[in-house]
Amino acid sequence: MDFALWIVAGLLALAFGAGGAGKIVVPKEKITAIKTGRWAEDWSPRALKAIGALELLAAAGLILPAALGVMPVLVPLAAVGLVLVMVGAIVVHARRGENGQILVNLAYLALAAFVAWGRFGPEAFIG
Repeated sequence: MDFALWIVAGLLALAFGAGGAGKIVVPKEKITAIKTGRWAEDWSPRALKAIGALELLAAAGLILPAALGVMPVLVPLAAVGLVLVMVGAIVVHARRGENGQILVNLAYLALAAFVAWGRFGPEAFIG
């Protein structure tokens, strides 16, 4: 199970690292021009950058604390943070009627919840 948790955490870190970086460097106009990025119309450019920063921090928090052996309790906390971000994303997409995006968010939420459960519970980092 430890291996599965590392794989899932790594995949989440890649996805949210790329997504977060994109929200920080890509202008709002380019994000909203993409069909799956229309949700960003409801947010200011500064808010998009803040969301991107949260996603980047979560991506780093899923891997670096455990890999470096420094405060590995941050791994499940980062996963809980991603669960909260995905709850927010689901609310935004539901309000906009973007049901296809809700399914994607639910998948990410489930993966992040799996990492949080696993790292708080049966495969917690000890020491």
